[in-house]
Amino acid sequence: MDEYIEGKQTYKQLAAKYGCSSKTIQRRLDKATSLKVLRKGREVVVLMDTTYFGRVFGVMLFKDAYTGENLYKVYVKTETNKDYQRGINHLIEQDFIVKGIVCDGRKGLLQSFDKIPIQMCNFHQVAIIRRYLTKKPKMQASKELWEHALLLKDTDKESFTGGLDAWHMKWKDFLNEQKIDINGKKRYVHKKLRSAYRSLKTNLPWLFTWYDNMELKIPNTTNAIDGHFSDLKNKLRNHNGLSEKRKKKFIDEFLKA
Repeated sequence: MDEYIEGKQTYKQLAAKYGCSSKTIQRRLDKATSLKVLRKGREVVVLMDTTYFGRVFGVMLFKDAYTGENLYKVYVKTETNKDYQRGINHLIEQDFIVKGIVCDGRKGLLQSFDKIPIQMCNFHQVAIIRRYLTKKPKMQASKELWEHALLLKDTDKESFTGGLDAWHMKWKDFLNEQKIDINGKKRYVHKKLRSAYRSLKTNLPWLFTWYDNMELKIPNTTNAIDGHFSDLKNKLRNHNGLSEKRKKKFIDEFLKA
């Protein structure tokens, strides 16, 4: 199983190595069972995110930022805040003490854990701003906001907040420019720029949880879990054509969660 999962060996390659048919390898892998990893409850900071495999299913993963260990996973059709809440509750029921959470900041999720410090992934926040402004915005106001957003992961709370407030003071009138549309209604001229600023301002209370709780050593991104997902998908590409059942078995063994 290890050669198949980690060694990227296909059915055909394993068959050639062991002198049997690809069907034989397939049958043996189908019969193999993953060993259940027993985990002891302890203090954890949980990275959580979901990745999808086409339109068939997704994998929601809960990972310990301290040790890099995968703690729990669940297969989903679509990710919901309730699924994330159930996942955290499952860990608590297993005697884990959740000291903090890092997530992508999907709508409503940041407000779903009242008693646990929650950090919005700075990488995801920058990605949101990029969708509104692009990597190479043309307007000066957009350029300055984009450049400020790029400082997010490398600066402190006071500097970032002060810079954002200074930007808003400078461009407030520009942001509020309106025009009359063909229906005679007033519309903001720079809607995407307003949305980008509003996103930063709205999410600000969760962008520096790591800074407000330095003793907990909370990461400011979910990069560790995103990289794990990328590695999983790269390895699965070596085994194109797997049925959903076999694909899930591969994922079970790879994640061991």
